[in-house]
Amino acid sequence: MLIKALCALLISSPAFAQPPSTATAALQPSATAQAPSEADVYGPLLAAPGQVRGIHLSSWGSGSSKLRRQTLDRIRNSVINAVAIALKETDGKIFIPGVPSAAKYGAYAPAIAQPEEMMKDFREAGLYTIARIVVFKDKVLPKARPDLAVRTPSGELWRANNGATWTDPYSREVWDYNLEVAKRAVELGFDEIQFDYIRYPTEGNTSLCRYSKPHSPKNGVDNLAAFLAYARKRLPAGVKISAAIFGLTTSSKDDMGIGQSIHSLAENTDFIYPMMYPSHYNPGEYRLKNPDAEPFKVIDRGLRDARRRLPFADYAKIRPYLQDFTLRHKYGPQEVRAQLIASRRNYLPSWILWNASNRYNWAALTPQSYKSFVDPAYEHEPSPAPKP
Repeated sequence: MLIKALCALLISSPAFAQPPSTATAALQPSATAQAPSEADVYGPLLAAPGQVRGIHLSSWGSGSSKLRRQTLDRIRNSVINAVAIALKETDGKIFIPGVPSAAKYGAYAPAIAQPEEMMKDFREAGLYTIARIVVFKDKVLPKARPDLAVRTPSGELWRANNGATWTDPYSREVWDYNLEVAKRAVELGFDEIQFDYIRYPTEGNTSLCRYSKPHSPKNGVDNLAAFLAYARKRLPAGVKISAAIFGLTTSSKDDMGIGQSIHSLAENTDFIYPMMYPSHYNPGEYRLKNPDAEPFKVIDRGLRDARRRLPFADYAKIRPYLQDFTLRHKYGPQEVRAQLIASRRNYLPSWILWNASNRYNWAALTPQSYKSFVDPAYEHEPSPAPKP
């Protein structure tokens, strides 16, 4: 059934469209009168340089020389050419040394104790490196500095339903704290700084959230744009800046109550990464009873919405985070391929796969599989061999 569906998809795509018959062609407007087709407009994205086919790696998975070597062995025989590394996580821990404030507030955890060695390995493998930094969700700084936290009307730390705390997104001191991590990542040679949890709290009684400045949907959106502009000024020229955002931002017409307007975020970054994990969409989204079991449709419909809403230059910045983990519906190579096909069908050849345990479906990522199912024009360039 899956093979038939994929064949039907390929046959129906613009790249596989059959030329009209002579009789049909005679009824068509002349070429000079025709508006540019979708393929004419977006097709160049498929051939654009700098395509990123990545996987996310945890701090401990990338920091361990043994686990890193195992991952690099897998990458060498795959289409993967990029890695996104967690340098600061939702618990507030900072995993690289050399960040003064991390030591000051007890945030340092030695997951990547030798970052120079790690970066050397990634460079020798020819990989594009992305430093993922969780920004405002934080369990460490709010306890050390309650004045920098989101608080309740009574002045206590605001907590989500699971007890999580947040730093104040309006605080310039919080901005500088996170940019210390970003600057250290740049020193280490990361190609891109990716800000995650660049939003306001959810999953709790957010009506009790109190910030250092008046908060409204407009103020929230403007403030996140101001943070990104500030980061651009504080980081060295030439460093790419990106944001990981909610998957539904591709379709939502407002800020979703968290300050994430895809228009504003795209305008203020080099790339945006909507986290389009099908398991995270509620039943009924995109008229799907069980989105988790419909990976192709979720990605296809979400990206079609983005294409309708965004100017070409901003749409071209999208690199979706895709699901390679099982939450309810079992995800294997077929489900991963379905998402990759959907992304390419919407003219986006760049993406990152997410698995919190670094356990990827490598069978979907072989050059043979990618060329057969996703990109017929793909030509594999082997990664450099490891040095003795």
